[in-house]
Amino acid sequence: MKRIQAFRLLFLSTSIAFTMGASAQTSPRLSISDTAGPQISKHIYGHFSEHLGRCIYDGFWTGDHIRMDIVEALKKIKIPTLRWPGGCFADQYHWRDAIGPREQRKKTINTNWGMVVEDNSFGTHEFLQLCGLLGCEPYIAGNVGSGTPEEMSNWLEYLNFNGHSTLADLRRQNGREQPWNVAFWGVGNESWGCGGNMTPEYYSDEYKRYAEYCRNYPGAPLKLIASGANGPDYNWTEVLMKNIARSHVWGVSMHYYTLAGTWAHKGPATGFGEEDYFKALSACLRMETIVSKHSEIMDKYDPRKRIALVVDEWGIWTDAEPGTNSSFLYQQNSLRDALIAATTLNIFNNHSDRVKMAALAQTVNVLQALVLTDKDKMLLTPTYHVFDLYKIHQDAHSLVIKLNSPDYSFGTGKIPAVNASASKDSSGAVHISLVNLDPNKKITVRTSLAGIKFQRVQGQVLTSAKFNDYNSFDQPDRVKPAVFNGAKKDGNDLVVEMPAMSVVVLELN
Repeated sequence: MKRIQAFRLLFLSTSIAFTMGASAQTSPRLSISDTAGPQISKHIYGHFSEHLGRCIYDGFWTGDHIRMDIVEALKKIKIPTLRWPGGCFADQYHWRDAIGPREQRKKTINTNWGMVVEDNSFGTHEFLQLCGLLGCEPYIAGNVGSGTPEEMSNWLEYLNFNGHSTLADLRRQNGREQPWNVAFWGVGNESWGCGGNMTPEYYSDEYKRYAEYCRNYPGAPLKLIASGANGPDYNWTEVLMKNIARSHVWGVSMHYYTLAGTWAHKGPATGFGEEDYFKALSACLRMETIVSKHSEIMDKYDPRKRIALVVDEWGIWTDAEPGTNSSFLYQQNSLRDALIAATTLNIFNNHSDRVKMAALAQTVNVLQALVLTDKDKMLLTPTYHVFDLYKIHQDAHSLVIKLNSPDYSFGTGKIPAVNASASKDSSGAVHISLVNLDPNKKITVRTSLAGIKFQRVQGQVLTSAKFNDYNSFDQPDRVKPAVFNGAKKDGNDLVVEMPAMSVVVLELN
């Protein structure tokens, strides 16, 4: 997670070309071939929770227990992976501060996020208990910025060694007999910024040093993830891949945030007009170019695609809600944000040959959250509903698609109005996810289905009266999915009448 003032992304031009193609035609055509592509890893649908604002404390953790209403909500969307403890916080986090009796744990200062006291009541055991309740895999970000290889190596032994050693026995003393066998480990976070202000040359050497001491214990093979680029910093990926591609590495991360404005003035989460709406969607679609270019560089050094591209921080970042602590990054979540989530997931699905993991920032009460809380109350955001609709793609095989989309124009800019992805699951059902970004026009998409036979189609739609509509504690169901009846079979084609600014997910049987 970036410090707010620290970074400026290199923005691409406002008018972009989406890989699936854009044209001025008014009747878009989508073709889907019954040719199985790469598997869409379930880990693309992962999430991120940092010790930041009210994500952990007053979010997942209230006083001395995990909130089960949040757990049940996340289990429903089949959360596959949860990344923790940061973010920038990870590179000031020392795991020994947060084990053992809670009353004896060290109190520290969260210097990244508001200078608040961190009482460490939520630590390694609590996080892994949470992952157990969720039924998801933990993804731990190790401390490279202010830590040492020894500290990270010891953490691994504490978590993953099943024999008797001082650290493994300390784990048992603290209440956990069996090892957790945590596989996913980040070797630092944003090492170009808050994780140490390193150059890619320096970091790649540090990565190899740390990786050397990250050992595979019996039954616990590691999947190490190197700290990758800031958005379109392609030189970072070039240097990193050149230096570590032959090392013990499972993935390389990349972070990219959607902004409607600048880092100093990112724009409001609610009450915005069409100009901010268009700017945010334009910025979101840049993910296509950024993923494509990083993938091309990775292909040079890893043509067999052994190393995953891990987009483990993404989402829209707006100004904090008025009246809240600006360092806590609490923002509301609108229909616009749901469209951004659905579009981004379509991009990841279509790049599933290289993108094997991602993490939306962040799960509860921070940035593009799935869940917002107010004391004992909880609500689900429009973005949550996108993940609920899209869970059908998890571990399904992607299908080859070709899309010609009309433009959505605003002022002198234009973007493709429609984006899509498709997959076939293990039962043979085909799922198609479509997004109409145009807030002013419904769009009819005619789809040809080469080799795909189906007897019936059913679906759901997520939309609302206005693109800045959101769910509040007074109106928690303003934006929620509904049954979609706008798809029909027409000969061998499928015709889909999409409402303006909508997400539509279809199942063909």
